[in-house]
This record gives sequence, structure tokens and C-alpha cells, in this order.
Amino acid sequence: MASRSFWKVSSGAVGLVALLAILVAVNVIVGSVRLRVDLTQEKLYTLSAGTRRMLKALDRPVTLKLFFNSSTPEVPPQLKNYAREVEDLLKEYRMAGGRRIQVEKYDPKPDSDAEELAQRYGLAGQSLGMFGPQVYFGLVVASGSSDVNIPFLDPRQEGRLEYTITRLIYRVGHPERPVVGLISSLPVMGAPEPGMGLPPRLRQQQAQPWVAFADLKEDYTVRELAPGTDEIPRDINVLLLVHPKGLSDTTLYAIDQFVLRDGRLLAFLDPFSVAEMDASPVQQPFGRPECSSDLKKLLAAWGVIYDADKVVADTRTATKLRGANNSVEENMAFLTLKADNVSKADVATAQLGVLEAPFAGAFACHSSKDLTLTPLLRSSAMAGQVSSMMAQYGAAAVRRDFKPEPVALNLAVRLTGRFPTAFPDGKPKEAEDSEAQGGAPAGDAAAGEPPALKEGTGTVVLVGDVDMLYDRFCVEQMNFLGFMAHQPRNDNIAFFANVLEQLAGSADLIGIRSRGSFRRPFTRVDALEENARKEWQAKEDDLVGKLQETRRRLSEMQTKTEPNQRFILSSEQKEAIARFREEEIRFNKELKDVRKNLRSDIERLGVKVKTYNIAVVPLLVIAGCVGSWLWRRRR
Repeated sequence: MASRSFWKVSSGAVGLVALLAILVAVNVIVGSVRLRVDLTQEKLYTLSAGTRRMLKALDRPVTLKLFFNSSTPEVPPQLKNYAREVEDLLKEYRMAGGRRIQVEKYDPKPDSDAEELAQRYGLAGQSLGMFGPQVYFGLVVASGSSDVNIPFLDPRQEGRLEYTITRLIYRVGHPERPVVGLISSLPVMGAPEPGMGLPPRLRQQQAQPWVAFADLKEDYTVRELAPGTDEIPRDINVLLLVHPKGLSDTTLYAIDQFVLRDGRLLAFLDPFSVAEMDASPVQQPFGRPECSSDLKKLLAAWGVIYDADKVVADTRTATKLRGANNSVEENMAFLTLKADNVSKADVATAQLGVLEAPFAGAFACHSSKDLTLTPLLRSSAMAGQVSSMMAQYGAAAVRRDFKPEPVALNLAVRLTGRFPTAFPDGKPKEAEDSEAQGGAPAGDAAAGEPPALKEGTGTVVLVGDVDMLYDRFCVEQMNFLGFMAHQPRNDNIAFFANVLEQLAGSADLIGIRSRGSFRRPFTRVDALEENARKEWQAKEDDLVGKLQETRRRLSEMQTKTEPNQRFILSSEQKEAIARFREEEIRFNKELKDVRKNLRSDIERLGVKVKTYNIAVVPLLVIAGCVGSWLWRRRR
């Protein structure tokens, strides 16, 4: 019996050891298999296809260096959580890039080698309070002798995180600055000789570059091209058209061939440009000058519909402006675009809040298997197009001419794919004649040129408004310590910078989507708070109205009294004040009830969630165990 018991115990122990060995072996085997599934709704832990293509195309190793004070106890928990999310994303880069991507993490404690390294890379610490420690939270991308950095990873820019990191990886491998070619009929880079017929303020304004274009030379090599140019140099990465007016067929042909050879084109068109109105020193004798711009031949070849005589009017994005006699009126042709009007799926627009687009045009596109149209900015469904001539005469004229359409209108679009040429017969005859007149035969001039392209891949972004980049509608001038500074009044310049940066980089950058948020808001709680806020606001407005009415009545009573009794309250005034105080007490009580009901609704919702998490799940497990036991007993 003792021997039998010994063998039972020993066999049980051997079985446990064997089970443990099997578990360890399975864990080692499964751990070496890179099988991962992203179950988040917005695929937060999945890199975009553009990022993966760029990582595979790397020809030299890249190191991602993350600097964060993870061991500092004073760091807020929210920042620590975001740092862990950044680390998880960097791991995705390491796995997708293989040996080409290395990830290093540093904890820059005070007076440590890591802190010295962070400072050497140009990262600046953020102070936590007056006597708090310096906190570093930046990223350095290094390859060979080149490095670029993000001085501080802002959690508010979470949606652009993947795009920002991928852009840095691209730039560290391409340290040369992109070349931007600029063709404009407006003095966006500053006019050397402003119009003599303009007021001094406008002359001084024209002499300076627009704020949106003033900083371009810091990030790009800007090359201004004449509006009559007949060739787009091949070293230009992005061609920027701002209010192109009256371009000849020769120039249009040069733009056409640029797009077909995998060029990137960013064109700001406008059916009615306020900036051109301000730049015109003399009005035409019979009406206002023509202030529209178009690329008619190119747009027709690409299947894009754009009416240069129509502006978009929208009832839901109308802007309140100062009208005649100092009155305030809503102008439906002056659009104030908000989060619902921008594409949240595109990284160039995902983080934009408010944009202003006065007198903008709209784009539509015929269905084509070769070209893909992606809307970037759109009106609401309560929009329509009105005559640009009527829009010049104010909000009342716009309302008379307005007829809403049942669909949203595209204010800015991106076209990608295979473009057909707008000049199937080749180079325009006027260009050949001018070359022949220059001293060389037309045939000899054409012999040294590459053959005309009939189709080709490219990327085109069309924006239906130029004035959104005009200083008057995108920045506010302010005096700071004796210096004139400009403060953005909206996200117009951010939109311009995002799109231009996207086009100037790798083609893979254009397709990178905006990442969703790691934070999952309590939408039910937010809805309860919003309803309570509306009820609170309604009651507060009611109190303010009654307060103003009471003050008006008291003022009337005061004027009826004798001059020597002006500061003595009558019985009627005392009764009115007493009634108002009673109403104010009653109203404050109602506000407290609103707050109490809000808390009770949120508490009831919390109790339900806790019940489901704490009670329901264990009950289901118990029910499953009991059911399994009953089934085995029956067998």
C-alpha cells in the first residue's frame, strides 16, 4: 500500500513537472511566432500601407530614439499613458522595418548622460511647476550623420503621430529641401513695386509677403515662375498655383506635362477673389474687375466640373459679418467650416478645427476608373451655388439667388491616379511658332525635347478659394513688446502647410491615414452632460431676460419719481425687487435640481456598468460551470 501511494504521488508530481515543461515549451514556440491581431475599432496598432512601403524601401538603417522621464514620479499619469502608446507604435515600426529600424529608449534623469544626449539633439525639457523637475518627451530620428527631431510629443497631436514619424524617417533619408515652383497672379511673396493708386496701408501690405508664404523659404526652396512660362523645371517637387489667371496654352501645356510625369500640383482657384479686389488700384469704368481664376482646359481633360462664375452658399456654415449701418448679418457665401466639413480620414485635415473660406468655388468629378477623387473640405448638405456677381452685393443678394442642393459640395479635393493629357495633338502651335521666331527652326527645337506625354500618373489638389490664404482672413496683427506679430485666427494656414508638406514628401506620405484616438470617450455620459448643459443654458437665459426686464421697469419707475425723491424707493419698486428676488431664489433652486438630476443619471449609468462588469460576468461563468457539471453527470 505504501509503495502504491508513493507511485501515485510521484506520478502526480511527474505529471505536474511535465505539464509545466509543456507550457514553457509552448510559450517559447508561440512567443517566437509574430502573430498579432489588432482588435481596436480604428486599427490603432496597425501601420498604414504607405508607411510599410516606405520602411521596405529604406536603403540604410534608421534609429528611433525616444526620450521620456519614465522614472520621474511627478510626471502626470496621462502623459505616462501616452508615452506607453508611443512606445507601442515604435515597436510596430521596428517589426515592420526589420533590421532597417532600431528603437532606443532613454530616461533623461537630471544630470545624466541621457539628459546631455537629449540636449545635444536639441530637445528642450518642460518644467513641471516652479520647482518641479525638467521633463523630456521627444523623439529623434537618426540615420548616419543626419538627424531630425520632434522636440515634444504633444498628446493633442495624437491623430498625426504616425504621419509625423513617417515624415521624419523620410526626411532623414532625404536631407535636401524640396523645391516648390510658384506661379501666381497675386503678390503672395511681396510686390517690389506696389500699386501707386492704392491707399498707403494697402501699399505697405502688398510690399510684404503673405504670412502663409513668408515661412516657405525656411522649409522649401521656393522658385517663382513667370505666369507665361513655357517649361516647368524637372527638379521641382511641387508646383503651386495661386489664383492662376489668363494662362496661355503654352503654360497650360507645361503644367499638363509636369503632372503627367508624376508631378504634384497644388492649385488654389477662386470664382471671386477679395485679395485681387484689394490689389486692384483702379476700378473698371463699367463695373467691377474680373476676379476669378480657372484652369479650364486641364480640368475638362481630367473630368473636373468647376464653374468660375459661381460661389458656394451654405446656410449651416454662414458667417456673421458687419454689414451696412453697423448691423450684423449672416452671409451664406462667407463660409466658416468646422469639424463636420473636413475629412477626418485624411491626415492633412484630420486635426483641423475651424477654417474660413469667403466666396469659394466647388468641384465635381465625372466617374472615372483611372482617377480617384478624395474630398478634403466640403460644405453641408444645405448648400448651393449662387452667381459671383450677386455675391458681391451682400448677404441679401445671396439669399435672393440661393437655391439649396440636396448634396454637399466639394470645396477642396485631391485627384490621384492616371491623368490624360489636355493636349492630345502635342505642344500648342503658338509655342512652336515662338521657338521658330527665336532663331531656331521649330523642328530642331522639338528634336532636343522629350516626346509629349499622352497620359501619366500624378497627384493634383484643387482648392476652390484663394482668399483663405490672404492675411485679412487667416491672421490677426498684434503688437507684442513693440514688435508687430501675427496670430492665426483659424486653421487656414495649417491646412495649406499640411497639404504642401504632404505633396512635397514621398508619394507614400499622401496615403497615410489619420490615426484614431487611443482614448475612448464615455459618449453616454457626454450626451447626458450636453442635455443638462442645454437645459442649464435655457434657464440661465431666462433669468438674464427677466433681470433685464426688471431693470427696465425699475428705470421707468425711477424716471416717474420726483427729482428730490430719485433715490427713495416706492412701494411698487420694493414689491418688484422682492418678486425678482423670489424668482432668483426659485431659479437657483431649479439649477441645483438640474445638477442633481445630472449626477443621478450619471450615477445610475455607473451602477449599471458596474453591475454588468462585477455581477453578470461571474454569473455567466458560474452558469457555464453548473451546466458543464450537469452534462457530465448525465453522461
